[in-house]
Amino acid sequence: MRKTVVSNFSTKNSHDNNMKIAIIGAGNMGGALARGLAKGSIIATSDIYVSNPSTPKLEALKSEFKQIHTTTDNCEAAAAADIVVLAVKPWKVAEVLDQIKPHIDYSRQAVASMVGGLGLEQLTEWLDKGCGVLPATYLIIPNTAIATMSSMTFIASARSTAEQDNLLLDIFNELGEAMLVDEGLIAAGTSLASCGIAYALRYIRAAMEGGVELGFRADDAKRIVMQTMRGAADILAANDSHPEAEIDRVTTPGGLTIKGLNAMEAAGFTHSVIEGLRASTKR
Repeated sequence: MRKTVVSNFSTKNSHDNNMKIAIIGAGNMGGALARGLAKGSIIATSDIYVSNPSTPKLEALKSEFKQIHTTTDNCEAAAAADIVVLAVKPWKVAEVLDQIKPHIDYSRQAVASMVGGLGLEQLTEWLDKGCGVLPATYLIIPNTAIATMSSMTFIASARSTAEQDNLLLDIFNELGEAMLVDEGLIAAGTSLASCGIAYALRYIRAAMEGGVELGFRADDAKRIVMQTMRGAADILAANDSHPEAEIDRVTTPGGLTIKGLNAMEAAGFTHSVIEGLRASTKR
């Protein structure tokens, strides 16, 4: 029978206590997480460990943040940390865990995965050393905006305490906004926010193209659309309102805005967005 041992990583919750994080994999998401953490204040830059099989991505990180520890040895990084974060390709997870789990002390370390499509049950199976002990385990789904401390991150947990969950929320709230959810919502959260950042960027690209057609230079069109998107998000946050309420404020009978909205809907705007979200939740 498996036994759960709650690791004590949550007793270290500040620079003073030297909370250490290891990121296994320095690709798009692993590198983005490392950059975001290094810009924050909860984890000291010197307490961030990043491993990757090849050196160019590690060298790029080191050139930006000289105090980050980089290595090509996954086991070295994992052994040093209080929280070990997996940021490798899905087909590499089992292999990497077999490699590093002998070097992880489940009584003091937690393991988190940023790997899309990997569930807690499968992660638990791969973590099992056959000794009846398992660590606090997390699924963490951010988006690439974590590098600029503006991600929307979803967290699901197993075998963790409320104190540990709150610490993870503190860490990832500093990198944007974080939400603790049931595992059943991870796929929807991935679609809405992790995949969703690409959908938002696709809208920006489309609006830029429209702006160029209307006479603006591409760079100016991008700046205009980006600021408009910021303004829309700021209005919703400031007023805590529904988007449709804010739309009503800028539409008048027979006006340009309602004509534009109707043309977008006639072309399938809302339907296309919802269908894209549905498609990206399918496994």
